[in-house]
Amino acid sequence: MKYLTAEQVLFIHSRLIDETGGSHGIRDVGLLQSAVSRPMATFGGEDLYPDIFQKALALMESLIKNHPFIDGNKRTAISSTGLFLRINGYTLETSQKELEDFTLKMATGEASVTNAAKWFKQYTQKINF
Repeated sequence: MKYLTAEQVLFIHSRLIDETGGSHGIRDVGLLQSAVSRPMATFGGEDLYPDIFQKALALMESLIKNHPFIDGNKRTAISSTGLFLRINGYTLETSQKELEDFTLKMATGEASVTNAAKWFKQYTQKINF
């Protein structure tokens, strides 16, 4: 499994802000590091997020809810999660509208962890190289 670094997510954030507007800057570097580390979390030697879908959910939810950046947290979460899936041989296959709706549900707490993991499983496809 390949994971994103805080530096990679910061680069994604910077590019998104340049392209779509908003304020540059990190609000809390510790929360950024926590968000990118969460998919790797273990307890008792076992992965807390045992599959790619749960790991993607953990990354996305943490980037949204930790709010590590001054602006653009949801946009950064979407793009970073997409890259995380891609570097691991998967892609999100959903409309922009569905992705935005799902992201807002994550941000407001309307999407339960169980339903969110199911959503990722439903809309994520293995890339055949």
